[in-house]
Amino acid sequence: MKKKHLKALSSIQKWLSKEELLSDELVLALNSIRKVIDEVPEEEAESDSKALPPPAEIAGEPMAIALYSDGGCRGNPGPGAYAYLVQNEQGRILAEGVEFEVHTTNNKMELSGPIKGLSEIKELLPSLGKDALLTKIKVMTDSKYVVDGMKSWVAGWKARGWKKADNKTPENLELWQQLDQMRNAFFEIEWIWVKGHGGHPQNEYCDKKANEVMDENLS
Repeated sequence: MKKKHLKALSSIQKWLSKEELLSDELVLALNSIRKVIDEVPEEEAESDSKALPPPAEIAGEPMAIALYSDGGCRGNPGPGAYAYLVQNEQGRILAEGVEFEVHTTNNKMELSGPIKGLSEIKELLPSLGKDALLTKIKVMTDSKYVVDGMKSWVAGWKARGWKKADNKTPENLELWQQLDQMRNAFFEIEWIWVKGHGGHPQNEYCDKKANEVMDENLS
């Protein structure tokens, strides 16, 4: 909980700075709030992640890793969040995270989740005795925007110098380029669409976590 609130403060400070509204007084106030949050004792809580089953998408593939991600926005643009979950074939949770943004878009959150999840996977693989260049990652998301982009659109954009067929620059170009660069970090990345709100346990979990952090920061 403390980590979520501290991340929210960082997002607020970043946004204020971007809008040129960040004064010395506000920085001091934000730092004071951080200090208070740091002094609050951590509460131990049961995680509903314990109830998640092993990933069906990598069943029988012990060398593969599953990454689930979901993002959303309250208003578009508006405040938003994304959540991600990383599991191995046995269902062990290797990593998970959630991020709140004060001002963003739905598509930015859908793209940011896989970017953060893949970055974390790359960092943790050595501790698991795995080489990223020998590891297959399956990314599951309910965003056709992300799946279609990575499976179809990006190749054409790159061939045209990161331009669409109408010669316009793709929206969220920097995020697409970050995601595309991840291809070189792993042996293979497979993009799989899952139906949102269709009862998929890991997708529902990520959706729940993203909405929880939005509720916490907007209440």
